[in-house]
Amino acid sequence: MSTEDRPAAPRSLAEALRGRDDVSLGALLRSRPDLITPVPTDLTQLATRAGTRASVVRALDRLDRFTLQTAQALAVAADPATYDELLGLMAGDDADPAVAQALPHALGVLREQALVWGGDDRLRLVRTARELLAPSPQHPSPTGLGPTVQEATAGMSPGRIQEIVTAAGLPSTHDSVSAVTSLTELFTDRRRMAALLTEAPADSLDVLERLVWGPPYGQVTADPAPRLRWLLDRGLLLPTAPGTVVLPREVALHLRRGLAHRTPEPVPPAVEAAAVHRPQVVDSTAAGQAYTALATVEELLKDWDEGGPAVLRAGGLSVRDLKRTAVALDVPEPVAAFWVELAYAAGLIAPDGEADERYAATPAYDEWRELPAAERWSRLVTAWLPATRTAGLVGGRDAKDRTLSALGPGLDRSAAPEVRHRVLALLAGLPEGAAPAAESVLARLRWERPLRGAQHEDDLRSRLARWTLSEAELLGVTGRGALSAHGRALLGAPAAPAQSPEGSGPAAPSGPGDKLPVHHRPAPLTHLVPLSPAEQAVASAAAARLLTPLLPEPLDHVLLQADLTAVAPGPLRRPLADMLGVLADVESKGGATVYRFTPGSVRRALDAGQSASDLHAFLAAHSRTPVPQPLTYLIDDVARRHGHLRVGAASAYVRCDDDAVLNEILADKRAAGLGLRRLAPTVLAAQTDPAGLLEGLRAMGFAPAAESAEGDVLITRAHAHRTPPRTAPEPVPEGPPVPDDTLLAAALRAIRAGDLASTAPRKPGTAPEANGELPRTGAAETLATVQAAVLTGEALWIGYVNAEGAASQRVIAPIRVEGGFVTAYDHTADEVRTYPLHRITGVAELADDAG
Repeated sequence: MSTEDRPAAPRSLAEALRGRDDVSLGALLRSRPDLITPVPTDLTQLATRAGTRASVVRALDRLDRFTLQTAQALAVAADPATYDELLGLMAGDDADPAVAQALPHALGVLREQALVWGGDDRLRLVRTARELLAPSPQHPSPTGLGPTVQEATAGMSPGRIQEIVTAAGLPSTHDSVSAVTSLTELFTDRRRMAALLTEAPADSLDVLERLVWGPPYGQVTADPAPRLRWLLDRGLLLPTAPGTVVLPREVALHLRRGLAHRTPEPVPPAVEAAAVHRPQVVDSTAAGQAYTALATVEELLKDWDEGGPAVLRAGGLSVRDLKRTAVALDVPEPVAAFWVELAYAAGLIAPDGEADERYAATPAYDEWRELPAAERWSRLVTAWLPATRTAGLVGGRDAKDRTLSALGPGLDRSAAPEVRHRVLALLAGLPEGAAPAAESVLARLRWERPLRGAQHEDDLRSRLARWTLSEAELLGVTGRGALSAHGRALLGAPAAPAQSPEGSGPAAPSGPGDKLPVHHRPAPLTHLVPLSPAEQAVASAAAARLLTPLLPEPLDHVLLQADLTAVAPGPLRRPLADMLGVLADVESKGGATVYRFTPGSVRRALDAGQSASDLHAFLAAHSRTPVPQPLTYLIDDVARRHGHLRVGAASAYVRCDDDAVLNEILADKRAAGLGLRRLAPTVLAAQTDPAGLLEGLRAMGFAPAAESAEGDVLITRAHAHRTPPRTAPEPVPEGPPVPDDTLLAAALRAIRAGDLASTAPRKPGTAPEANGELPRTGAAETLATVQAAVLTGEALWIGYVNAEGAASQRVIAPIRVEGGFVTAYDHTADEVRTYPLHRITGVAELADDAG
């Protein structure tokens, strides 16, 4: 291509954006959605917004380490820089081939993000990014480089500059500008610099060695030592303030052999597999954890079925209530906080909204309980994946030093879904059955987002990653640290990477937890993107299908023991589990659940309306072993005494057909607090309420029953307290949401249209020259120009103010003018529209060569 045919280099970021196609612009708006909030009027405004500090900081924050290193190198390079200069800064004199191979992609990312523009011969970092990344005394550059010779000598006297030039062996010049240029040329000439440094004393070279990788600043006294004086005389160190010297950037780059970074990192660190297990072991372990997760959530909601803990005034659970929940679930408090937050995220619990507000199960919980086990698990993990509420923060402190409580405010972290998905995606890239080394996962995340505090081991992203690994294990997404088959399906991930049988991959382990061979390196990682809601629903259904055959089938029987216990060898069907939960107390859990029958538990079943014959029939129908005689005697004995005493409201009274029993109660010293007195041979009155009287008599060993005002025995069943219908909490997004295809297409069309209107060439003298200024013409001139355009078929440039007062520029081709309205084909909207003439601020004719 000849020089005349080659397209002109863009003179600004706006011109560079104007040269992009819709696919490229769409990629920019997807990666930086803040640029279309709201939609800019044209490409000039888009470029301006892309250069604002807040937007640039957000864009830099999402760069990986090597791409960020590339931007940092451009910030210390000349402006503009060539690709070869950038390559030299990144690869050094040794021309690292890995850097040379990765640099085009990194530069492409910076261009796509509109952080760099221009061709390879004139690369320009946007001004705001240069200001953020360039070195300064207040904000040292991560490169460790200092100012250039020109910047460091800006305030130096001409005489001192000439002294340095002379001491460096250069001819003196007539002005400071040429002297600084001569000194810069010396420092950038490798051969001459090498000759100069061979003359340096060894201790002077030691000083340079200490400063070369940064920080480049050092302290000197008023009378520097000879080793420093030699460097100061030749400009190898330059004073920046009294008592402070700096190593010039050109000198440092020579000593570094051209490298801007001590250790360029073009290749992300691999996620290493710490152990490998048989896939069947992983899946079965994960399925067991999934079943435990369902049982734990059900137990939590059962504990809160009649109304859970009170809601704190500031929101959330109190520390005491969290401890009680942890004891009830038999888990540590942080794990209890996770289960509580998970149930809340899934919409299964919420505040009830009463005056004395408490947490309770929602109507959605009853629907959830009726689903098959695999679908219930799918609902939980689908709520967990996008949740921004972070249970790991519970017990910590907020910015105002207030304790963060479970279900309380301040737990949302917008980065949580991204980190959670990324960690699972990294696990999906490992061979099947391989569990990752946690530190290698954290190292990979720190490479991918180096600006998010990743220099610290306890930064938020690292903590989120650790919590993700533990929570995925609790939920059964992983088993023994490795991603399960149903966990992989949940992400929409392809099949696991194949393992080579020749030894290039891990051999089949002889047992769980075998270490991988030293030579093993994981297969290339899968790059997964978060799924849309519709895609996630399909993936969740697929995961549930894979999990279903791995979960144990609910049983319809138990094994009754002679020691008044029943053993459930697996999960029980719901009617059996519910009834057994009333008739007996859970003594231990695990692979098998042990229930114990006690007088209190049998009385609880009788209070719920069951008779002794009902209980005998229930046990006989659901036991694979004969009903033990001690259990039969226990039920009959409690049933015989149940309801023998009747308690009603007087304040309270107790009546019994056997006056000897009432005599026994009155004679018992433990009854003194009840305030009993005889009203009749078979009736006692009490000063306490019926509930207190029931409790007191039961504590004395009796089995009273409550009765209604009509004298009938009251049946007491557990009252299921439910909140009104509640929606699950919405995740708090991190910045503006990524636009969907419809919004993106509309935004691109609007930006292109506005740009057409703002850049269409006008006839000289008919339009304002200021960019973005609307044309201004009188009403008569506007009408005449529009009518003339109808006759000639020419297009016009107009300024228009809509009913909301928003001004815009448009290119229209008038079709007719009547009744105070102009009907025209609007080139900016690509459709025919009608505009009131009184809302047109002015018109201008387009140049004859306007497209």
